[in-house]
Amino acid sequence: MVVILKRNAEHEKVNALMRQFEDLGLKTNLVEGTETNIIGLIGDTSKVDEQMVLANSVVESVRRVSEPYKAANRKFHADDTVVDIHGAKIGGGNFGVMSGPCSVESEEQIIEVAQRVKAAGANFLRGGAFKPRTSPYSFQGLKAEGIELLLAAKKATGLPIVTEIMDIRHLDLFSDVDVIQVGARNMQNFEMLKQLGHCNKPILLKRGLANTIEEFLMSAEYIMAGGNTNIILCERGIRTFETYTRNTLDISAVPVIKHLSHLPIIIDPSHAAGIPWLVEPLAKAAVAVGADGLMIEVHNCPAKALSDGAQSLTPDQFDGVMQSVKHLLDVEGKKILPANC
Repeated sequence: MVVILKRNAEHEKVNALMRQFEDLGLKTNLVEGTETNIIGLIGDTSKVDEQMVLANSVVESVRRVSEPYKAANRKFHADDTVVDIHGAKIGGGNFGVMSGPCSVESEEQIIEVAQRVKAAGANFLRGGAFKPRTSPYSFQGLKAEGIELLLAAKKATGLPIVTEIMDIRHLDLFSDVDVIQVGARNMQNFEMLKQLGHCNKPILLKRGLANTIEEFLMSAEYIMAGGNTNIILCERGIRTFETYTRNTLDISAVPVIKHLSHLPIIIDPSHAAGIPWLVEPLAKAAVAVGADGLMIEVHNCPAKALSDGAQSLTPDQFDGVMQSVKHLLDVEGKKILPANC
């Protein structure tokens, strides 16, 4: 249920109304928008008498929300959420570009790539320290050492770092990581999502390759239910019968999610396509359809990459993609803000 408040409603009366709802065992969420303030109610609202609520002097109207996700619902939060990571912003007209290698392999490699992607216009460095691999014999990442190398690249370039968590028991290792990524395989690892809901860090949540949009938003709801509202969604392609591409990019997910939710959503064309030459057209499509950012794999020598080299761009190729993206962003009136690190 959403309770829409009147303009200039007295704070004391609003607080008193929220206490009444909480006395009924409901969780309240006050959202102050640019034009409208609302109280979102989470829980069993069947016991709430709408007429009694409407009789309150600070209430403009009441709406019931049928969708199972509440905190992630745009009805609860009309304005776009803007996630701010040290000045680099995603959402609300701010475009974020996360770039870097699939796996961190050495200090020389990650710093070289970080410098090149920053020069091209990326405002986040992504890189895998812990790597989920289909085969147990494939390179699994440098783990804690990989995070240390990412931090060295951050020190050298000022770029905030994004890396994936594989096990919630590793959370202490992520204390200096700027954005914690939850990969597609862990999108419905609900115990992990609950724990991340209690941490004070932005979460990049990737859609599972066989999950619906509602399931995707419900996973975000798990994190938000714990109090962490700094969530960036990522569409990275879903599994279909098509085999030419690695996955099928569900480009329609962007406008659908922006209609249903206030959370920012970015596109990962590298994992969606698995083919370097497809990254640029898919990145341009992401901008055109209203995405809030991109995640693109870049390696200084893809032929020698320890993981996903076949889909990685070279730094020179990434330069070309960014030129195309920046041109479209200028047309759309969106901007890429550098971090203040």
